[in-house]
Amino acid sequence: QVQLVESGGGLVQAGGSLRLSCAASGRTFSTYVMGWFRQAPGKEREFVAAISRSAGSTYYADSVKGRFTISRDNAKNTVYLQMNSLKLEDTAVYYCAANRITITTLAGSYDYWGQGTQVTVSS
Repeated sequence: QVQLVESGGGLVQAGGSLRLSCAASGRTFSTYVMGWFRQAPGKEREFVAAISRSAGSTYYADSVKGRFTISRDNAKNTVYLQMNSLKLEDTAVYYCAANRITITTLAGSYDYWGQGTQVTVSS
């Protein structure tokens, strides 16, 4: 089992940047595929980005491609989401998640979730 704790959210102006972090407990972090999802008020949770165990593969939602970068540091048990050129529509609660099977965009395939961190983009 792994516990996930996100941090780094906040209020930022459109066009600005934020870096989210997700710290994982335990000694098996490197065995998990990691993903970031987000949920805006009144909307379903949606996939943002995912990264393979060794960081050799990454995958992004079209809406964030070219603006967001997912990375991980297995020595620090941490996954990051660098968010640049933020837009108003990026406002949401951002969640990190872990699964042991495969890199996937499907939220239902992830076994463990953090509590979320709020990102608010203002005009």
